[in-house]
Amino acid sequence: MSDQNVRNAGFTSSGITGGSLASSMMSREARSSGGGVPSGGPTSTLQGMGAKGTTHSSGFTSSGISGGSKGSHMMSQESRSHGGGTPKGGTTSTVQSISMGGKGGRR
Repeated sequence: MSDQNVRNAGFTSSGITGGSLASSMMSREARSSGGGVPSGGPTSTLQGMGAKGTTHSSGFTSSGISGGSKGSHMMSQESRSHGGGTPKGGTTSTVQSISMGGKGGRR
């Protein structure tokens, strides 16, 4: 289900769908980054996963992040770089939220 949730948010194999949650995220992220979408950020990570349909196999599942997965490794790295916590609106929390059918912390 998580891969479908990512596609429903607008992250597809043919790119980001106009007018979608994905396009809104991309726009906000580009504005806050001075005009570009940074590699490794929530938008680029979700688009890469949406294009390949690999969200679930990367460990971002509808019941949480799988232990020992790429998602688990990503969460651990992000947590270490932020002093021990995974930041709200960060890559890991945004990808997990959208994988579960949420809005990635966005309204």
